[in-house]
Formats: sequence, structure tokens, C-alpha cells
Amino acid sequence: MSSEEFEKLHEMYSSLYDEVKLMPERAQRCQGEERKRIVRDFEERVSEAEEVLQGMEQELFGIPSSFRTPMSTKIRLYRRDLAKLQREIHLSATPGFSSHIGDGRQGIYATQNDQSTHLQSQRALLIQGTESLNNASKSIERSQRIAAETDQIGTDIIEELGEQRDQLDRTRDRLIHTGENLSRSRKILRAMSRRLVTNKLLLSVIIIMELAILAGVVYLKFFRKK
Repeated sequence: MSSEEFEKLHEMYSSLYDEVKLMPERAQRCQGEERKRIVRDFEERVSEAEEVLQGMEQELFGIPSSFRTPMSTKIRLYRRDLAKLQREIHLSATPGFSSHIGDGRQGIYATQNDQSTHLQSQRALLIQGTESLNNASKSIERSQRIAAETDQIGTDIIEELGEQRDQLDRTRDRLIHTGENLSRSRKILRAMSRRLVTNKLLLSVIIIMELAILAGVVYLKFFRKK
């Protein structure tokens, strides 16, 4: 809701109401064509005021009910005031009604004073409501800004986590490759170990055979002659 637009419409209505609220009394003082002209002007101004009230109602859509409810109540009161003025203007246009002007003038003045006091009270409430709406709008803007910043932070975190996941995938692939290399290395070491044992056994057999041959030669050379 645009509080500035609502305030503009309210000022327009106040101006129209200040104009039409005096017309019933003016119509009572006049006769003939002058009275008819005042009644026509009154109807035109009331029609404009109704359009303004409709615009104010449209501006109330989309706001929290805590603010919309008191504003809607004020608009209903404005319509009631217009209806009351319409009844007065119609009575003033009725033949024979002018004879009661003197008796009813004091009551009309009292009614106008009451309406003026009531209007001032309503205007104060409207200003207070407008300030509350402005504060609510600012609070919503702050919340939206914080939400946007939070969304950006979340996006950055997701991107960073994606990069870390890629790094972990690459590290896992390297570890798998390293594990395969270690497995091959262990197989090679086991094969070398078996060959080493085999070589040792062969070397031992060869040494034993050479010792046996050497012993046979010594025996034949030294002991066989005896």
C-alpha cells in the first residue's frame, strides 16, 4: 500500500466534505433555481467524494488486517456522514421545509460542530495509522534486504561447498590410484622376497656341494695315499 497516495485521497475527501457540509444550510436559505443549483452542485461533490472513498478502499488492499480494519471503519463513518448530509439536502429541497429553518438552525450548527470535532479526531487517528504503516513498510524493507543478503550468503556457501566437493572427489581419486599403486608394490615386494629366499636356498645348496667336493678332494689327496 502507498501511504502517500492514501494521504492524498484523504486530503481530497476532507476538502470535498468541508465544501458539501455547508450546502444543506445554503440550500435552506435559497429559493427556486438557486436552491436547485446548490442541490446539483451538492450531488456532484458527493459523487466525487464517493469516488475518492472507493480509491481509499482500494489502497487498503494488501496491508495487514491490524491496519486495514481501523481505516475501513473510518471510511464507513465518512459514508455515514455523507448520507446524513444527503438527507439534509433532500429535506431542504422539500416544499415547506424552509419554515423550519429558524427552529432547526441551532441544531444544525451543533451538528456541524460535532462533525468537526469528530473529523479532527478521525484525522488524528489517520495520521497515527499512517505513521504506523510507514514504520511497517520500513520494517518490511529491512526484512527484504536482510533476506536478500542471506540468500546471497547461502548461494556463496553452496558454491564453496561445491568447490570443496570437487576437491574431495579429486583427492579420493588420487587416494584410489595411490592404493592401486601400493597394491602393485606389495605384490612386487612379495615376488622379490620369494626370489630372495629361493636364491638363498640355491646358494646354500651350492655352498654345501662345494664343501662336499672340497672335503672329497682333501680326502682323496691326503688320506687315500696312506
